[in-house]
Amino acid sequence: MKIAVIKEIQPGETRVALIPANVSKLTKGNLSVTVETGAGILAGFNDSDYEAAGATIAADLKTAIDGAEVVLSLTGHGDALIQLLPKMTKGQTFISMMDPLASPAVAEILAEHGINGIALELVPRITRAQSMDVLSSNATIAGYKAVLMGAASAPQLFPMMMTAAGTLKPARVFIMGVGVAGLQACATAKRLGGVVEAYDIRPAAREQILSVGARPVELNIEAENTETKGGYAKEQSADFIARQQEAMADVLAQQDVVITTAAIPGRKAPVLITEAQLNKMKPGSIIVDLAAETGGNCAMTVAGETVSHHGVTIIGPKNVPASVPNHASQMFGTNLTNLLTLMATPEGLNWDFEDEIIRDTCVSYQGEVVNARLRELLDLPALPLAEPEAAAEEEK
Repeated sequence: MKIAVIKEIQPGETRVALIPANVSKLTKGNLSVTVETGAGILAGFNDSDYEAAGATIAADLKTAIDGAEVVLSLTGHGDALIQLLPKMTKGQTFISMMDPLASPAVAEILAEHGINGIALELVPRITRAQSMDVLSSNATIAGYKAVLMGAASAPQLFPMMMTAAGTLKPARVFIMGVGVAGLQACATAKRLGGVVEAYDIRPAAREQILSVGARPVELNIEAENTETKGGYAKEQSADFIARQQEAMADVLAQQDVVITTAAIPGRKAPVLITEAQLNKMKPGSIIVDLAAETGGNCAMTVAGETVSHHGVTIIGPKNVPASVPNHASQMFGTNLTNLLTLMATPEGLNWDFEDEIIRDTCVSYQGEVVNARLRELLDLPALPLAEPEAAAEEEK
């Protein structure tokens, strides 16, 4: 079975789907890997590194994809997908991040072209799938890098220092939302010497905040149902958000650096910091909004830009993991390798739809949108149970 690794098409994407160490593991498992020339160069991996790991180097994108059963990428939606589809052939499998809950039409596009699609954002949050969870990998990188962005932009140092010129007070750092990114941000800010506080609407977050050395902030407002089945924060009512924002204003006014991480899969990010709250913050304080690409947790965030409001600097980074391409590629590639190891057989990919991981991540199969969540978003009728297997038998 041939696996193709392409050079990323999306502008600004510096990562690569597999690193040489991943290739070595796959080729030892009797899989063939072809890498488009230059695919790993921005992440720090030369063609010769891939050849030494057992890969074949293809001169261009079309050559890399030709004859491949599986095509791997990091960005499988928008202009990148439009450019890639004409070079793919019916029956190939495309594995990538696709932002399917926000853009479910990607599943229809793949189905129309006869491409079997696996969206990595849909890996279920179960113990067996943890090693395949690209969202957690990306969030780890983003949480770490957000603190460095905040520290680099802050007008003061993070740690307390006792010098001949006097004692320097430590920076106060506040993390809003403590999923994977938020916890990593807490830990990183603590290592840099900041006084770290954090807030999350989920009751279970209190113990997690303490475990990384931060102090939980409690607003004394009664939360609603706060957590989804997958462990994400659940979208709250307008009334709860209004009460939360009012109680949060005094907390924000004391901070030097604020990092926001609250996101809801497939939905616009909730606004946690309003313009009125910004007006009460200290001049010179910094906000790093990790939800910038989905609308932002701060009302004044502009995705991909750094703006100033009332003396507060608001950083709205895009694709933060791509700013650390070497380790981000290592983590992403390991996630992909574990998924391929689950699915790969000597005869080809194993489409066992009784396996929760395969069933939940597959968005299109043999010309049909098969993911139940996406069919609902697309207003398509529900498929009968075991429909993918039935469709395969009908085609035969």
